[in-house]
Formats: sequence, structure tokens, C-alpha cells
Amino acid sequence: MRWALVKVCVAVTAMVVVAFAVPLALTVREMARDRAIGNAERQAAAIGPALAITTDRTQLERAVASTQAGADGRIAVRVPATESTAGVQIGDPHAPDADLERASELGRASTVPVAGGYALLQPTAVSSGSVAVVEVFVPDGEVSRGVTAAWAVLALVGVGLIVGAVAVADRLGTRMVRPAKRLAEAAHGLGRGDLTVRVPEDGPAELRSAAVAFNAMADQVVQLLANERELAADLSHRLRTPLTVLRLNAASLGDGPAGEQTRHAVAQLEREVDQIIRAARAQQAQSQPVTVGCDAAKVIRERMAFWSALAEDQGREVRTAGVERPVRVPVVRSDLVASLDAMLGNVFRHTPEGTAFAVDVHSSQEAVIVLVSDAGPGITDPAAAMRRGQGAGGDGSTGLGLDIVRRLAESTGGDVRLGASVLGGAEIRVWIALRPLAAGGKRNHRVVRRRRLKRPAAATEA
Repeated sequence: MRWALVKVCVAVTAMVVVAFAVPLALTVREMARDRAIGNAERQAAAIGPALAITTDRTQLERAVASTQAGADGRIAVRVPATESTAGVQIGDPHAPDADLERASELGRASTVPVAGGYALLQPTAVSSGSVAVVEVFVPDGEVSRGVTAAWAVLALVGVGLIVGAVAVADRLGTRMVRPAKRLAEAAHGLGRGDLTVRVPEDGPAELRSAAVAFNAMADQVVQLLANERELAADLSHRLRTPLTVLRLNAASLGDGPAGEQTRHAVAQLEREVDQIIRAARAQQAQSQPVTVGCDAAKVIRERMAFWSALAEDQGREVRTAGVERPVRVPVVRSDLVASLDAMLGNVFRHTPEGTAFAVDVHSSQEAVIVLVSDAGPGITDPAAAMRRGQGAGGDGSTGLGLDIVRRLAESTGGDVRLGASVLGGAEIRVWIALRPLAAGGKRNHRVVRRRRLKRPAAATEA
């Protein structure tokens, strides 16, 4: 593209230069010829007054010698003979006699080509009544004086215009080709699997549009791949709930071969699920905003009914509050189920049997708060636990339970906090925003804390 644009500019500029330079060169040559002929006419006119007064050779020779052309020997005077006077011939004429006779008969000046230049023939009436002819020789050098220099200047100007056009075309071509090359290299990089490649949005408007479209496509590809990984991780993590039940039930099978084999199989399956989760969540990406909703109270009642059977087997006291009436939240039901299962699964996994736990729901015009609290040993380092929730799993945990909960809350503009519960153990507080937070605003967490501490004593036991 770059060289094609240069060739086009060279061709167009050359055509323009030729179209203007050739006529201008011819005009310069004609102007030089007219200048030389005009100068010869002035030299011939200087002899006219002397011929009008006398035809004496001495006087005429003196008049011819007083002119520049006469001094250079380029003026010849021919006075024809009459009945009373003899003819006079001064200088050597270059024009043939026939041209001299014709000029005398016509009575007007003329220019005839001769060897080595041109001859200006100027008829002049003399005192004897005849017509004399003054010839001024104009050599070729006088006719072409300054023409070569003018043509050289025109040639240099034409070459300069062509070189300038090439430079401008090269710059324009570079400005067009460089973004196109970057776009092609980025496309090859994306094809090789480099998902971080992006194209600077500069250059001509068309290439800027192409760069914007490419970057949007690359972002969409990254988002789709990230969502696919997160979906695989979430699905795998949801398998942890039935695995937890299987592991706890397998513990009650005794020490026989069947019980040992069952526990070994459950442990192996759990390790495989953990490995799938870690592989799928190698790269994190923020989930797409959720635009649908569900009844949080109904979901909590259903999940508490599911976990109550296991809680009863382990002698755990379970309480719920705030789930008697519908509580709409702007999240997908399956995501809320996965988040609840992750938090409740952590209770069963990290607290001793017989430890009580509770799920409370508080709602306002701005947010819905879900509190999962237990009477276990608590969380010694909440900040580290949240970091594990962002992918730094430890202590045999994949670190994804709290990450699922965090992403659920942040998808609505909310957040997740860990702290101490009124039961004496750990508390996970999930803030699900019902409306976007204004720029520069802050969540009023103290109001939530007061409401939580004033929880009604009348709780529904599951």
C-alpha cells in the first residue's frame, strides 16, 4: 500500500510538472527570441534619422559605428541607386538579395532566418526618394540567451516537486500502513493465543474503527474464556456440597473394608474436584452484571431444609430469621444457591460437630444483608481468609467458597465482610445491593450492625 501510494503520487506529480513546465519552457524561449529581435529593431531605428538626412557613405558609416550592433559588425545598410545618386552598400549583409528586394518593396520590417541566426530587415525612406534597407544580424547565441538557465531552473523545480510529492506520499503511506501492520500483528498474536494483545486506536478513521472493533472483540474473547473457566469452577465447587454429605456419612460407616473403601473413594473424588477447580480458576475475571432476580428468603428456606438433615445427624442447632416474607434480590437463583452452599459447607467443614449456626436476612430499600454465623472457633485472620477467597487457597481449601460469595455480592455493587458473630464464632456478612451506589458514596455498615445485634429472639428453627 505504501509503495503503491508513492507511485501514484509520482505519476500524478510528473504529469502536472510536464503539463506546466513544457509550455512554460516554450514561452521562455519565445520571450528570449522576442527580446533579441526587439533589441535589433531599436538598433535599426537608430540608423533611420541618418538615412533620412543624408546618403553620404561617410556620414552613414559614422552613424552605423555609433550603435552597439554596428560596432560589432552586425549592421549592414543598402541604399539603392537612383538617377541622381549612386547606390551605397555598408557592411556585409547576411540576407539574400531577394529578401532585401522584397523588404524594400513591401516597406515593412521582417525577420528572415539566415546562417547562424536571424536577419532583421528594416526598410527606411531616404532623402533621394528611394527606400534603403537596414539589416541587423541577430546570432543564435543572442536569441537563446538565458533560455538554458531558465530551463534548468524549471527542471530543478519539477524534480523538487516530484521529490516533495514522494516524501509526502511516503509519510502518508507510513501513517496508513503502520496501524494496518499493528492490526495484522495483533490478529496473528491473538490467533497464537496471546489474549493480552491490543491495538492502539490511532491512524486514519477507518483504521481507528477497525482497531476499536478488534479490541472489543479481544475483550469479548477474554471475557468469554474467563466466564467459561468460572462456570467450570463454579460447577465443580457445587459438587463439594454432596461430597461433604458423602464424606460425613462415610465417617459413620465404621472401620470395615466397605467403609474404608467408601471413604477412600470420596477422598479421591474430592481431590479430583479440587484439582478441576484450581485449573479452571487459574485466571480470574469479573462476572457479567446480573439482570435477573430471585426470592432470597425462599432460596434460604430450601437450602436450610437440605442442610438441616445433616445438621440433625451432627447435633447442630440451626436457626433462621427474616425468611418469613419474600425478599427479592437482583441475582440469579443458581448463583445464590451456590453461595449459600459454599458458606454452609464451610460451617460443616471447619467447625466441630454439635456447633450451632444461624442464617439471618435483613432487608432495606438499598440492600439485602445475608448473615451466616456460627458458634465455632471463629476466623483468626479474616483478611487472610478473604485473600484465600481470591485464589490463594490454603489449609486444604481451594479458596473458592468465599470467592463465589464475593463475586455474587460485587456483581450487584455490594461486598462481603468477615467478623465475629453474636454466637461466639465466625460471621460472614453478604451485602447484596438493590440499587447502584452513587459516585463517592459509602455503605452504611453501622446501621446493618445495629440491626443485626437487635435480631429478634423469636427465630425459626429448621
